Amino acid sequence: MSVDTEVPARTGNRVAAILVSLALAGNNAASYVLSLAAARVLAPGAFGELSSLLAVLVIGVVPAMGLQTVVALRVARSPSLSRGSLFALGLVTSGIVAAAALTLSPLLVLLLHLGSLAPALLVTAALGPLTLLGLFHGLLQGAHRFATLAGLIALEGVGKVGGSLVGLVVARTPTGALAGTAIGSLVVVVAGWQICGRPRPRWADRHGGDVLHTAQAMLALVLLVNLDLVLARHTLPAADAGEYALGAIVTKIAYWLPQAVGVLVLPRFAASAGRRRVLPLALAVCACLDAVVLLVSVVLGPSLLAVIGGSRYAGSTMPVWPFALAGSMLALVQILLYARLADGDRRVTLLMWTAVVVEAVLITTWLHGSAAQVVAVAACCAGGLAVAGAALELRSRTRSS
Repeated sequence: MSVDTEVPARTGNRVAAILVSLALAGNNAASYVLSLAAARVLAPGAFGELSSLLAVLVIGVVPAMGLQTVVALRVARSPSLSRGSLFALGLVTSGIVAAAALTLSPLLVLLLHLGSLAPALLVTAALGPLTLLGLFHGLLQGAHRFATLAGLIALEGVGKVGGSLVGLVVARTPTGALAGTAIGSLVVVVAGWQICGRPRPRWADRHGGDVLHTAQAMLALVLLVNLDLVLARHTLPAADAGEYALGAIVTKIAYWLPQAVGVLVLPRFAASAGRRRVLPLALAVCACLDAVVLLVSVVLGPSLLAVIGGSRYAGSTMPVWPFALAGSMLALVQILLYARLADGDRRVTLLMWTAVVVEAVLITTWLHGSAAQVVAVAACCAGGLAVAGAALELRSRTRSS
C-alpha cells in the first residue's frame, strides 16, 4: 500500500473507531441510565427482579450474537455472498429463539420467583426482533460499513432502552419496563431492515451449523457475564441480591467499555494474517481501557454503590473492585474468543462451557454465603478463562509457525 492510500485508510479506521465507540458508549450509557432509574423508582426486591430479567434477556439474545459473528465473518470473506440467504438464516434463527423462549417461560417464573407469567412473556416478545437485529449488525459489520453500523447501534439504544424507560416511568413496575423493551425492539428491527436494503429471504445455503456452533460459544460468554447476577438473585436474600445488582453494573461497565474494539477487529480476524497482527493490539487496548475502571473502583470502594444506586446504599460494605476485575477479564475473553472462532478452533467452546459449569457449581453448592463470595467466584473464573484462552492462542501460533 502506498503512502497516499495508507494515510486515508488509517484516518478512516480512526473515524470508524470513534463512531462505533460513541454509539456503543451511548447505547451502554442508556442501559446504565435504565439501571439507575430502576434502582431509584423500584424497591430493592423489584429492582432485583428487573435486573435478573434483563440479564435473562441478554442471555436470550446470544443466538443474535452468534448470528452476527457468523454473518460478519462470511461477508468479510465473500462480499458477494447472497444477502437473501443470510436474511433467511436470520428469520429461522429468530423464530427458533422466540419459540424456545415461549416454551421456557413457566420455568423462568419459578427460577426467578416472579409474581406472574407476564414479565416472562414480555421477555419472549422482545427476543424475536432482537435476534433478527443481529443479522443486520453482521451485514454492516462484515461489509466494514461502520458508520452505518454506529447509527443502527445508536438507534437501538434509543428504541430499546428508551422504550424500557418509558414503560418504567409510566407503570413503575418491572412488567411495564419490559413492555417498553418489546415495543422498542420491534421498532428498531424494522429500521434495521430498511437500512440494510429491505432484503428478501432466499431459502438456500443457510449456514445453520456455523451459527449453532458460534452461538454455543457466545452463549457461554454471555452466561459468564450474567450468570453471577442470576445466581445471586436465586441464592441471596432479596435485599442482598438488589445490592449485588448494583455491583454488577460495574461489571457491565468494564465489560462493555472496550466493545468497539471487538466490533472493529472481528472482520480482520477473517484472515489469519490480519488476526495475528491485530489481536495483541486489541488485547492491549482493552486492558488499558479497563484499567481505568478498576482504578476508580479501588479508589472509591463501596461508596461507589451509593453513587450508582442512591443514598439507600450508602451504608454498603460490599467490595466493588472484584466486579470491575471480573468485567475486565471477560472483555479480554471476548476478544480471544473471536480470534479462536475465526480460526475455526472448536476447543474454545469446550473451554468456555467448562468455566460456566465451574462457576455455577461453586456458587450454588458452596460459595453463596455473601455477595462478596459470589463475585469472587465470578472474578476468578473469568481470570482463569482469560489465561486459558491466551494459552490456546499461543499454542495455535506455535503450531502454525
